[in-house]
Amino acid sequence: MSLHRFLPLAAAVLLSACTSQRDQVAHDVAMAPADAFLAAVAAHCGKAFEGRVVVNEPRSATPDPFDGKRLVMHVRGCDDSAHELRIPFHVGDDHSRTWVLSRTDTGLRLKHDHRHADGSPDAVTMYGGDSAPPGTAQRQSFPVDAESVAMFRKAGMEASVTNTWAMEVDPDEQFVYELTRPGGRTFRVVFDLAHPVPLPPAPWGG
Repeated sequence: MSLHRFLPLAAAVLLSACTSQRDQVAHDVAMAPADAFLAAVAAHCGKAFEGRVVVNEPRSATPDPFDGKRLVMHVRGCDDSAHELRIPFHVGDDHSRTWVLSRTDTGLRLKHDHRHADGSPDAVTMYGGDSAPPGTAQRQSFPVDAESVAMFRKAGMEASVTNTWAMEVDPDEQFVYELTRPGGRTFRVVFDLAHPVPLPPAPWGG
Protein backbone atom coordinates (compact mmCIF):
# COMPACT_ATOMS: atom_id res chain seq x y z
CA MET A 1 0.00 0.00 0.00
CA SER A 2 1.43 3.37 -0.96
CA LEU A 3 2.01 6.00 1.69
CA HIS A 4 -0.60 8.39 0.29
CA ARG A 5 -3.23 5.63 0.45
CA PHE A 6 -2.19 4.57 3.96
CA LEU A 7 -2.41 8.01 5.58
CA PRO A 8 -6.22 8.47 5.24
CA LEU A 9 -6.77 5.00 6.69
CA ALA A 10 -4.48 5.73 9.62
CA ALA A 11 -6.23 9.03 10.22
CA ALA A 12 -9.62 7.31 10.20
CA VAL A 13 -8.42 4.70 12.72
CA LEU A 14 -6.96 7.42 14.95
CA LEU A 15 -10.15 9.48 14.75
CA SER A 16 -12.23 6.42 15.61
CA ALA A 17 -10.01 5.68 18.61
CA CYS A 18 -10.25 9.29 19.79
CA THR A 19 -14.04 9.26 19.42
CA SER A 20 -14.24 5.99 21.32
CA GLN A 21 -12.04 7.38 24.10
CA ARG A 22 -14.10 10.57 24.23
CA ASP A 23 -17.33 8.57 24.44
CA GLN A 24 -15.86 6.45 27.24
CA VAL A 25 -14.75 9.52 29.18
CA ALA A 26 -18.21 11.08 28.75
CA HIS A 27 -19.81 7.85 29.93
CA ASP A 28 -17.52 7.67 32.98
CA VAL A 29 -18.25 11.28 33.88
CA ALA A 30 -22.00 10.65 33.60
CA MET A 31 -21.70 7.56 35.78
CA ALA A 32 -19.57 9.23 38.46
CA PRO A 33 -22.51 10.69 40.44
CA ALA A 34 -24.32 7.33 40.53
CA ASP A 35 -21.18 5.50 41.68
CA ALA A 36 -20.42 8.13 44.31
CA PHE A 37 -24.00 8.00 45.61
CA LEU A 38 -24.02 4.20 45.84
CA ALA A 39 -20.64 4.21 47.59
CA ALA A 40 -21.83 6.80 50.12
CA VAL A 41 -24.79 4.61 51.08
CA ALA A 42 -22.70 1.40 51.04
CA ALA A 43 -20.29 3.00 53.52
CA HIS A 44 -22.99 2.35 56.15
CA CYS A 45 -23.36 -1.36 55.42
CA GLY A 46 -24.18 -3.39 58.50
CA LYS A 47 -25.62 -0.44 60.42
CA ALA A 48 -29.16 0.68 61.26
CA PHE A 49 -30.51 4.19 61.75
CA GLU A 50 -33.70 5.69 63.14
CA GLY A 51 -35.78 8.13 61.13
CA ARG A 52 -38.76 10.43 61.33
CA VAL A 53 -41.38 11.61 58.88
CA VAL A 54 -40.76 15.30 58.18
CA VAL A 55 -43.32 15.79 55.38
CA ASN A 56 -46.50 13.79 54.72
CA GLU A 57 -48.87 15.88 52.61
CA PRO A 58 -51.71 15.98 52.03
CA ARG A 59 -52.84 14.14 55.14
CA SER A 60 -55.02 11.11 54.51
CA ALA A 61 -58.50 10.77 55.96
CA THR A 62 -57.67 7.15 56.85
CA PRO A 63 -55.24 6.08 59.61
CA ASP A 64 -51.65 6.60 58.51
CA PRO A 65 -49.46 3.48 58.89
CA PHE A 66 -46.47 5.62 59.89
CA ASP A 67 -48.09 7.60 62.70
CA GLY A 68 -46.61 6.80 66.10
CA LYS A 69 -44.37 4.03 64.71
CA ARG A 70 -40.62 3.70 65.17
CA LEU A 71 -38.94 3.96 61.77
CA VAL A 72 -35.62 2.18 61.19
CA MET A 73 -33.56 1.60 58.04
CA HIS A 74 -30.92 -1.13 57.96
CA VAL A 75 -28.22 -1.12 55.27
CA ARG A 76 -27.64 -4.82 54.63
CA GLY A 77 -27.31 -7.29 51.77
CA CYS A 78 -24.34 -5.36 50.36
CA ASP A 79 -23.26 -7.30 47.28
CA ASP A 80 -20.09 -5.86 45.74
CA SER A 81 -20.17 -8.16 42.73
CA ALA A 82 -23.73 -7.17 41.77
CA HIS A 83 -23.44 -3.55 42.90
CA GLU A 84 -26.64 -3.98 44.91
CA LEU A 85 -27.76 -2.81 48.34
CA ARG A 86 -30.79 -4.10 50.20
CA ILE A 87 -32.15 -1.67 52.77
CA PRO A 88 -35.06 -2.90 54.88
CA PHE A 89 -37.36 -0.10 56.08
CA HIS A 90 -38.99 -1.18 59.35
CA VAL A 91 -42.20 0.55 60.44
CA GLY A 92 -42.85 -0.50 64.01
CA ASP A 93 -43.44 -4.27 63.93
CA ASP A 94 -44.06 -4.23 60.19
CA HIS A 95 -40.97 -5.70 58.49
CA SER A 96 -42.50 -5.99 55.02
CA ARG A 97 -40.55 -3.29 53.18
CA THR A 98 -37.07 -3.46 51.61
CA TRP A 99 -35.54 -0.93 49.26
CA VAL A 100 -33.36 -2.57 46.61
CA LEU A 101 -30.80 -0.16 45.19
CA SER A 102 -28.70 -1.49 42.32
CA ARG A 103 -26.28 -0.33 39.63
CA THR A 104 -27.33 -0.44 35.98
CA ASP A 105 -25.51 0.37 32.74
CA THR A 106 -27.02 3.85 32.79
CA GLY A 107 -27.16 4.71 36.49
CA LEU A 108 -29.09 3.33 39.45
CA ARG A 109 -32.33 1.41 39.91
CA LEU A 110 -34.64 1.54 42.93
CA LYS A 111 -37.14 -1.24 43.58
CA HIS A 112 -39.48 -1.79 46.53
CA ASP A 113 -39.59 -5.41 47.69
CA HIS A 114 -42.80 -5.97 49.69
CA ARG A 115 -43.37 -9.24 51.57
CA HIS A 116 -45.92 -10.85 53.85
CA ALA A 117 -44.96 -12.12 57.30
CA ASP A 118 -44.51 -15.63 55.88
CA GLY A 119 -41.96 -14.29 53.39
CA SER A 120 -44.18 -14.57 50.32
CA PRO A 121 -44.22 -11.58 47.95
CA ASP A 122 -47.05 -9.08 48.10
CA ALA A 123 -49.25 -8.70 45.02
CA VAL A 124 -47.72 -5.25 44.55
CA THR A 125 -43.95 -5.62 44.83
CA MET A 126 -40.66 -4.83 43.08
CA TYR A 127 -42.01 -1.56 41.78
CA GLY A 128 -39.84 1.52 41.25
CA GLY A 129 -37.77 2.96 38.44
CA ASP A 130 -34.36 3.88 37.04
CA SER A 131 -32.54 7.03 38.03
CA ALA A 132 -32.95 10.19 35.99
CA PRO A 133 -29.38 10.93 34.82
CA PRO A 134 -27.06 12.23 35.89
CA GLY A 135 -28.26 13.00 39.42
CA THR A 136 -25.61 13.96 41.94
CA ALA A 137 -23.44 12.25 44.51
CA GLN A 138 -25.96 13.50 47.11
CA ARG A 139 -29.34 12.95 45.41
CA GLN A 140 -30.81 10.50 42.91
CA SER A 141 -34.40 10.55 41.58
CA PHE A 142 -36.31 7.54 40.25
CA PRO A 143 -39.38 8.19 38.05
CA VAL A 144 -41.82 5.29 37.96
CA ASP A 145 -41.08 2.78 35.19
CA ALA A 146 -43.55 1.25 32.72
CA GLU A 147 -43.60 -2.13 34.48
CA SER A 148 -44.59 -0.48 37.75
CA VAL A 149 -47.26 1.66 36.06
CA ALA A 150 -48.85 -1.51 34.68
CA MET A 151 -48.70 -3.15 38.12
CA PHE A 152 -50.29 -0.16 39.83
CA ARG A 153 -53.09 0.03 37.27
CA LYS A 154 -53.81 -3.67 37.61
CA ALA A 155 -54.07 -3.19 41.38
CA GLY A 156 -56.35 -0.15 41.03
CA MET A 157 -53.65 2.19 42.40
CA GLU A 158 -54.09 4.88 39.76
CA ALA A 159 -52.62 7.64 41.95
CA SER A 160 -49.27 5.86 42.00
CA VAL A 161 -48.70 5.83 38.23
CA THR A 162 -47.04 9.27 38.44
CA ASN A 163 -44.75 8.45 41.36
CA THR A 164 -41.21 9.73 41.57
CA TRP A 165 -39.02 8.44 44.37
CA ALA A 166 -35.80 10.06 45.49
CA MET A 167 -32.98 9.28 47.88
CA GLU A 168 -30.47 11.69 49.38
CA VAL A 169 -27.35 11.01 51.39
CA ASP A 170 -25.24 13.42 53.39
CA PRO A 171 -22.38 11.17 54.58
CA ASP A 172 -22.40 10.65 58.36
CA GLU A 173 -25.25 13.15 58.70
CA GLN A 174 -28.53 12.00 57.18
CA PHE A 175 -30.25 9.79 54.63
CA VAL A 176 -33.55 10.81 53.04
CA TYR A 177 -36.25 8.76 51.35
CA GLU A 178 -38.84 10.72 49.42
CA LEU A 179 -41.98 10.10 47.37
CA THR A 180 -43.62 12.83 45.29
CA ARG A 181 -46.47 13.05 42.80
CA PRO A 182 -47.78 15.92 40.67
CA GLY A 183 -50.52 17.75 42.48
CA GLY A 184 -48.73 18.16 45.78
CA ARG A 185 -48.26 14.67 47.24
CA THR A 186 -44.99 14.59 49.22
CA PHE A 187 -43.77 11.97 51.67
CA ARG A 188 -40.29 12.45 53.15
CA VAL A 189 -38.44 10.53 55.86
CA VAL A 190 -35.09 11.64 57.28
CA PHE A 191 -32.75 9.16 58.99
CA ASP A 192 -29.98 10.18 61.39
CA LEU A 193 -26.72 8.65 60.13
CA ALA A 194 -24.70 10.17 62.97
CA HIS A 195 -26.20 7.84 65.58
CA PRO A 196 -26.52 4.13 64.66
CA VAL A 197 -29.13 2.16 66.58
CA PRO A 198 -29.33 -1.56 67.52
CA LEU A 199 -30.03 -3.76 64.52
CA PRO A 200 -33.68 -4.63 63.88
CA PRO A 201 -34.84 -8.18 63.10
CA ALA A 202 -34.44 -9.51 59.57
CA PRO A 203 -37.06 -8.29 57.11
CA TRP A 204 -39.84 -10.66 56.16
CA GLY A 205 -38.55 -12.96 53.48
CA GLY A 206 -34.97 -11.83 54.09
